[in-house]
Amino acid sequence: MSEGAESARGVHWTNVITVLSAAILIGRSSAPAGMATGWAIAGLFGLGEIGAYVLEAIFVAAACVIIFNFVRRASKIEPFIER
Repeated sequence: MSEGAESARGVHWTNVITVLSAAILIGRSSAPAGMATGWAIAGLFGLGEIGAYVLEAIFVAAACVIIFNFVRRASKIEPFIER
């Protein structure tokens, strides 16, 4: 392989940093919002401490799925590695 071919197939660090920074921003917003939503719904319906923990876990898991899907779709638009 020539040196030009190696440099053509590299990691696009600008894209990686951009997507990961956006994922951190989304995660820092959606995960606490999920916890607050679980706490609020459990308090509204009187589900107690265990019910609050269960709802918080469900909403935080949903936030993690959202973050994962965002990174997966963003990496298609802003490719990490040139193919």
